[in-house]
Amino acid sequence: MNLVGKKVLVMGVGLGLGPATSYFLLKSGAEIVIVARNESNLKKVKKELSGYGKIEYIVADLSTISGARKAVDQSLKKLGKIDHLAILVGNYTDTPIKSLSEEKMESMISVNLKAPIYAVKEALPHLKEGSAIVMVSSIEGTYGHGLDEIVYASAKAGLAKATELLAYELLDKSIRVNAVAPKAMRHDFKPGREWKRSRKLGDIECPPEDVARVITWLLDDESEWINGAVIPVDGGARLR
Repeated sequence: MNLVGKKVLVMGVGLGLGPATSYFLLKSGAEIVIVARNESNLKKVKKELSGYGKIEYIVADLSTISGARKAVDQSLKKLGKIDHLAILVGNYTDTPIKSLSEEKMESMISVNLKAPIYAVKEALPHLKEGSAIVMVSSIEGTYGHGLDEIVYASAKAGLAKATELLAYELLDKSIRVNAVAPKAMRHDFKPGREWKRSRKLGDIECPPEDVARVITWLLDDESEWINGAVIPVDGGARLR
């Protein structure tokens, strides 16, 4: 993969997937800005990955339009432009219908559906022909039938549909929109480790590197004919 000279905004960098995606983007030659609410974690990621390329961070709450706008505006100041957008924001909480509260409902929908759409809305005026957007749905939103996941799975299903609709809406702008759909991921990322030895096909949980590599590929020109797709990245766990 070759992203040399590309400027990528990585939104929603928490544990595991965020650092792993940032790592592969830097290794591919991209310059990146990472965004999240937790500044201490952002500082840690920047320190850990700064030896691989140019990485800056911005503290912002992506669950609001104003927070997404802040992230985009400050990223433009740091990067000069935005070529690609990786939207990793998301969270999981059990939401059994018998004990569902308004707070849990709003939290899951806000983080897993509203935030990614807000991010696209604010970044879109600055994206050009050839730009790519990648979001993170879930196997639970496309194939899932797990217990206690009604709100989480519904929000991720909504994001999967939003991926298709955004790709359709942006066809004439030649901007691609895709999503990955993982199962569970571990949060134990370490740069340069041999992660492939720690999983096998069909595992319910995978190292974040397996998903991060597909995200990076979807931002690269190698995947230029993939558009409006929600790609399962679960090692076949959905088949069990």
